[in-house]
Amino acid sequence: MTQDLLKVTGLKAYYQMNYFGVQREVRAVDDITMTIRKNEIYGIAGESSSGKTSFIKVLAAAIRPPMRIVAGSVRYDFKDRRFDVATATPAEVEAVRWSHLSYIMQGSMSVLNPLRRIGKTFEDFARRPLGLNGPDYQARILGHLERLQLPADVLQAYPHELSGGMRQRVTIGLATVCRPEFVIADEPTTALDVVVQKEVLGLIREIQQEIGSSVVLVTHDMSVHANIADRVGIIYAGRLVEEGPTRQMFFAPKHPYTAHLVASLPRIGDTAQRPALEGRPPSLAEPPSGCRFHPRCPLAVDKCRTDVPPLETVAPDHRTACWRWQEVTPLVRPQPTQGVLA
Repeated sequence: MTQDLLKVTGLKAYYQMNYFGVQREVRAVDDITMTIRKNEIYGIAGESSSGKTSFIKVLAAAIRPPMRIVAGSVRYDFKDRRFDVATATPAEVEAVRWSHLSYIMQGSMSVLNPLRRIGKTFEDFARRPLGLNGPDYQARILGHLERLQLPADVLQAYPHELSGGMRQRVTIGLATVCRPEFVIADEPTTALDVVVQKEVLGLIREIQQEIGSSVVLVTHDMSVHANIADRVGIIYAGRLVEEGPTRQMFFAPKHPYTAHLVASLPRIGDTAQRPALEGRPPSLAEPPSGCRFHPRCPLAVDKCRTDVPPLETVAPDHRTACWRWQEVTPLVRPQPTQGVLA
C-alpha cells in the first residue's frame, strides 16, 4: 500500500483581524481534509481568491498573523520524524525546513535577492541544512546545477542578469538541493512562455522522480495539471470540493465547478464557444450558506442553499462534495490526440 506523507484533518485557518474595535474574520481555509502520498505529484486548482495560497502557506508552516489555525491538524510523516504544523514550535519548523519540507515560491524575481549573487543565495538556503563545507559543498551545488541544465558561472550572476526561465530553474534548485521529502510549488510556470513552461514542468517531474519526493503543485492552469499531476484537488471558496486521479477529473468530473474549469481549456481545432460560468467567487468573510458554489451552480436546488454537502467517495480514489454529483455532465470528451490524457 502507498504510504501517506501528509495527512490534513479538519483544517480551518482564518485571517482574524481587529482594527479600531471592528472584528473581521476571513475563512480562507475552512474544514479541509485530505492526504498526500509519498512519491506523487498532487495538483491543487481553483480560481483566484479561492484559498489556494493560504492553504499552502499552512502546509509550508509559513503562518503569520493575522492568519491563525483555528482547528484541525497538518501532520507530516517524514523518514526520521513526525511533524504537526498546528502544534510545532519555531525550532521544530526550522529543523524540517529545506531538508524535509521546501517551497518553490511564486515569482522568481520576488524570491531572489537582487543585491546578492546566486551563489550567495544558495549558501543562505543550503549550507546549514546540508551540513557541508569547502569542496564537498561546492561539488554538491555544482552537481545540482548540472541536473538543472545551468552553467556553473550562474553562481556569480545577479538575478537580473538571468532570463526568466533560468531564474525559475534557480528557484527550483534552491528548493530541491537538500533533497527534501516534500516540495510545494506555487505557480511555478507563471509569466513563462509555453516552451519554457514545458521545460520547467519536465524538470520538476525529473527532480521529483530522482529524489523520490512528494510535490504539491498549485496553479489555476488546468492544462499544467493535465501534463504533470497524478491526482488533482479542486478548492472553491476555502473548501475542497473534489479530488481524484487526473484523468477522471478531466473526463469524468463529479462536481459542476470542476466540469466548468476543464471546459474552459482551449483545444486544437475546436472553434466552438466556451460555456461561461456566471458570477464570481463569494467573499470568504461572508461565505454563503450550504454549498458555497450554489449561487453560480446550474444544478443548484433548495437543499444546496441550506445544507453543506459532505466530501464523499463516488468512485475509487475519487471524492466530491455535491448533492447532485450523479447529474454532472462532463463537458470534455477524450480524444486520441489529447496528449498525456489520451
